[in-house]
Formats: sequence, structure tokens, C-alpha cells
Amino acid sequence: MRVIAPTFVFAAAAFAGGCAQTESPEGALLIESQGAFAVGGQVSGDPAEASLHCDHGVVEYQIPPRARAVSLLMWHSASAVAWQRRWDGGEGFQSIFLRRGYPVYIWDGPRVGRANWGCVETTYTPNARADQQNFVAWRFGLTYPNWFDDVQFPKDDGEAWNQAMRARYQEFDSVANAQLESDAAAALADRIGPTVALTNSAGGLRALLTALKSDNIKGIVAYENVGWVYPEGEGPNVPEGRFGPVEVPQDEFRKLARVPIQVVWGDNIDASDVYRARLEESRRFVDIVNKYGGQAEVLLLPDAGLKGNTHLPFADLNNVAVADLLSEFLAKHGLDRR
Repeated sequence: MRVIAPTFVFAAAAFAGGCAQTESPEGALLIESQGAFAVGGQVSGDPAEASLHCDHGVVEYQIPPRARAVSLLMWHSASAVAWQRRWDGGEGFQSIFLRRGYPVYIWDGPRVGRANWGCVETTYTPNARADQQNFVAWRFGLTYPNWFDDVQFPKDDGEAWNQAMRARYQEFDSVANAQLESDAAAALADRIGPTVALTNSAGGLRALLTALKSDNIKGIVAYENVGWVYPEGEGPNVPEGRFGPVEVPQDEFRKLARVPIQVVWGDNIDASDVYRARLEESRRFVDIVNKYGGQAEVLLLPDAGLKGNTHLPFADLNNVAVADLLSEFLAKHGLDRR
């Protein structure tokens, strides 16, 4: 079967710039233990006669020797693969931070990926324009198939495009499902201990809700978050959508003020009305958290000298430089101790 992919235009300067900020991994990965398990969920029906274990999450973990005390929980809004490799097949955050001594957990929440055994019926309707929509939503370019000149994606590599478009799960975005996922994630955090949640897109709302339910969430780094939690009466006056907003009592919201939070944005934000609005909403959230005594901040990667980053900076060609900024955040808040 012949596969038709978009025309890949090679921009030598942009591609070379991405590689220049990336280091070559060296040496074998050292793993003391690894595995996977389900957590959370419920048993539907009568266990004596007709029952179903469902609505759990599934986590894959790798723990290095002399591991640091705080784990990293990597929570996608595409598929687990997003954390496991760079766009060009190089090392993803899973391996990068395993090398840096962190226990790494890759999370599939209830009803998605490896945890898709739900307690309720679901439907899947194929979307014939999903690839083109991903191209724009992930900020590879403003319109398909016109790449941003400096994009940190190997745009001349047809296999990289093929892999990126296959790195998706069916998701069920609603506040109710975000609450369900955060219930399971809170059970996970209570089991594994102190944890920093690394999230992408809709995963950020789920992690914020999880931090309200488990004291073991010690930090949140949200890459391009799209959903927010606010104290009652202080959120935007808009109807609840797929990604919230969610309002909670002030005393409950204060729990977020105890958690260091960094919201990270990539490049070419100004080219998109949608992303400009999301950036401004993240600033509103950060201001409110800090008004309650929190430690929240917005980081624009171009302000840190990184250019061309997409909606998934941790998978971009310069992901080692992105990882270095995360390491700085973890060290700043004492989350890198052994």
C-alpha cells in the first residue's frame, strides 16, 4: 500500500539548530527495577457471579540505582509514546530522566491506552481529518502542510511524521472523566510516594485535580496546559467545557498553593489566536495561585533561548535543552534530592 505523507521541506538552518541543542546519549541505561501495574478503579457487578474490574489506570515504571527521592509521573494527552521518544526516534524524557537518576512512571489513565477497560460503554468514531488537525493543534505550522520555518520537528523525515500521527489514543475529555482519572492518579501517588507530575495539554487539568486529592503530588510541570482549577468565584465566567474550568472551595484551592507549579509554553504562540488565549489564561491561573501564597510560574521557552518548540516540547528535537530547564526547576524547589 502506498502511503501519502505531506511534502517535507528541508530547512537546513532550523534542523541543524535543533540538533545543536541536543546531546548524544552515551552509555547503557542503568535500571534497578522495572515493571507495570494497575491502580485505582472499581469492581462492577457481583464478584461471586458476574463482575468486571474496570476504570483503573495502568503505570509502567523504571527505577535507576541510587534513585532520587521524588518520582516523575509522565502524563500524556496523546499517548504514552510521547514521553518515550523524540520525534526523530532519539531518547525521550523517560530515558533522559532515568539517566538523571529519577524513578520514571509512564501513566495511562482510566479508559485510555493500556487502561481502556472502562466501566461504561464508549464509542470511537474515526476522524478522517485527524492528521491535518494534529498538524495545526501541535503547532507544526499555522496551516497544513505549511511548516513553521524553525519548527523543532524533522520535517524532511517521512517516518517521523508517520510515527507522530500514530502516537494518539482515543480520549474522552470531560470534567467528569478528568475527575475519574485524577482519582486513580491520586491512588498511584499515595502508593509510590512523593511525585512530580509532568503533563501535556489536557493532562494538566487532571494533575491539578490529583494534587487536591493526594499530598504526594509535590510539584507539577504542565507543558501547554489547556484546563484549569480556580477558587470559587475567581475563575472566568464561562460555561464548563471539555477542559473545565473547575471551581473548588477556597480552602481546597489552597492545596495548590503548597505545590510548586510551572506552566511551560513553546514557540510560535503569537501565530495562533487559540494559543494566545491559552497563554493568557495560564497567566491568570498563576496570578491567582500566587495570590494564595503559591509558587507558580509561566515559562516561555523562547524567553529561555529555545526556538521552534511545538505543543509537545519534551518530544522536540531540542528536548535535552527542554529537559535541562526541568532539571533547574526541580533543583530550585528541592525536588532533586537523593
